[in-house]
Amino acid sequence: MKRPSDLLAPLVLLGLLLAAWEIACRLLAVPPYLLPPPSAVAAALVTSAPLLARSAAVTFGMAFQALVLAFLIGGGLALAVSLNRRAEAAVRPLAVALQVTPVVAIAPLVLIWFGLDRADQAVVALAAAVAFFPVFSGVLTGLQSADPDLERLFDLHGATPLQRLWRLRLPSALPFVLEGLRVAAGLAVIGAVVAEFVSGSGATQGLAWRLLEAGNRLRTAQLLAALAWLTLMGLMLNAVIAAAEREIMRRMAGR
Repeated sequence: MKRPSDLLAPLVLLGLLLAAWEIACRLLAVPPYLLPPPSAVAAALVTSAPLLARSAAVTFGMAFQALVLAFLIGGGLALAVSLNRRAEAAVRPLAVALQVTPVVAIAPLVLIWFGLDRADQAVVALAAAVAFFPVFSGVLTGLQSADPDLERLFDLHGATPLQRLWRLRLPSALPFVLEGLRVAAGLAVIGAVVAEFVSGSGATQGLAWRLLEAGNRLRTAQLLAALAWLTLMGLMLNAVIAAAEREIMRRMAGR
């Protein structure tokens, strides 16, 4: 756990950057539509708080559903192929291909499949596709990281595949799974925002729609306010997963 003093340096740096931003905007008379000062962004945060909070809840809900879906599919698939080398060799290239394919390239196809009346489901599916690979890779790498000496010990005692999986490979995989889940959480938020951008229908009314709406109307202060909400939401989700990771690892170390 970080000490309060550890947070002082980044807070001081953030304060200095905001002060420099505010002074520069005022001295240079920067047009508000181009770059509003932090005071204007703070005012937009206050005035638009109810609307942005509702939109943030929508985006968070879609990102969380995508993360759960990616964990179930990616973790389950990794668990299945870890038991067979040929299955892993067949599935891994497809997983990598999905990872390197830009979400904006497949978004129109997914939207056609789901229909514009179910844009929220399309966004969840696209965000899950973005978050899939870190979970799949983390679980698969973790399951294959068990100590070879312990593997031989399990062979010596005639352990069944289920006993080996439950008592050796899953505990060994836990740190990799948690790290993959933390990476996937950030990607789920990014995927949800990008997918909502691409859908462009406004049906989901998440934070991405607020960004588009403010940008089209040149309301830069509101745009930055929505971006601040999005950043805060991502940081909070990462912090929650990191705290859960520390607690789980502490309990495992105690055992």
